[in-house]
Amino acid sequence: MTTIRVEKEAEGRFAVFVREGRSESRHVVSLTAEYLQKLTGGKVVAEELIRCSFEFLLEQEPKESILHQFDLPVISRYFPEYEREIRRRLGT
Repeated sequence: MTTIRVEKEAEGRFAVFVREGRSESRHVVSLTAEYLQKLTGGKVVAEELIRCSFEFLLEQEPKESILHQFDLPVISRYFPEYEREIRRRLGT
């Protein structure tokens, strides 16, 4: 079972912990208010967008392959369908 925990560290900066069994990885994600608005239309809080984004990433690759620090828009460089899929999943 995989658990994803998102903690706000500062404005626009979040720590994400992904636990699978006894193994855990830590990631630092940056998110601007503008990108949050673009993807969610203001209907979803940042932590939920990030958690859903990690669910998406974990469907594509193992947690060990996810960058340790990145800006959330970087995901669409690797997975062009990301923004469309996240909007669908969040219903935004």
